[in-house]
Amino acid sequence: MRNLLDFLYKYHHWLVFILLEVVSVVLLFQYNSYQGSVWFSSANAMAGKVYEIESTMTSYLTMARVNEELTLRNIYQERQLDQLRRLYAEAIKDTTDTQRKELEFLSQYQLIPAKVVENSIHKLENLITIDKGRKDGVEPDMGVACGNGIVGVVYLVSDHYAVVIPALNAASSRISCSIRNRGYFGYLHWYGGDPGVAYVEDVPRHAKFKLGEWIETSGFSSIFPSGVLVGKIEQAYNSSDGLSYKLKVRLSTDFGNLRDVVVISDKSIAERAALMQAARDSISIKQRQ
Repeated sequence: MRNLLDFLYKYHHWLVFILLEVVSVVLLFQYNSYQGSVWFSSANAMAGKVYEIESTMTSYLTMARVNEELTLRNIYQERQLDQLRRLYAEAIKDTTDTQRKELEFLSQYQLIPAKVVENSIHKLENLITIDKGRKDGVEPDMGVACGNGIVGVVYLVSDHYAVVIPALNAASSRISCSIRNRGYFGYLHWYGGDPGVAYVEDVPRHAKFKLGEWIETSGFSSIFPSGVLVGKIEQAYNSSDGLSYKLKVRLSTDFGNLRDVVVISDKSIAERAALMQAARDSISIKQRQ
């Protein structure tokens, strides 16, 4: 208390000066219309600027959540479009039964949203790290996608993080793809270099397609459902043996600007994997006999 009194005594003339200035300003703007209007306009402009800054900061802080919601929405819309294509193709059949089967198919998948925390695109064996792991339901061999298309396959998992082998991995990535509405399929392979271009190999020679048509996942594996975008056909080549086509594909996913992704959880993976392993074991036993 004594220190406060000493401070007031020492600087009392400055405090009196500030008090008189405040009173003068109040009287000036209160009893003079011109000065009052200037103060009112300036105060409104300042308040508006403060509100604008607050709105910008709020928008920036909520941008991550909005991006996550948009990514999920894009994935669901892709699945809905694929469903509509199937329903249209089978319109002459029992549509009620078709819808029921498609809904059962869609119910197998659960989408786990995640964010990319580390990424590379210029190596031959690129890897991606995401911020979801075992405790979030992520397991090895789950597919990863974004709002624009495929990303890759989960490789290693810890409690809170996972490492993904992206389509841009020349050594380890081979994703089963098909030409939309054509049925012909092949395997996506990236050779390095341009991160926006990959190739679909082993497409049958009798396949019919046009440049500009879409490539999507075939659904022939337990990793990706059918209908997830891969990219558009830019050019077609003959394979080295002349028995198949090799399609140059412009990837729909911008791997250099990858932020929000989803991990596709398939409840039937374990069942299909067990069945496939049982088949391999059976063939191996017969071969030994």
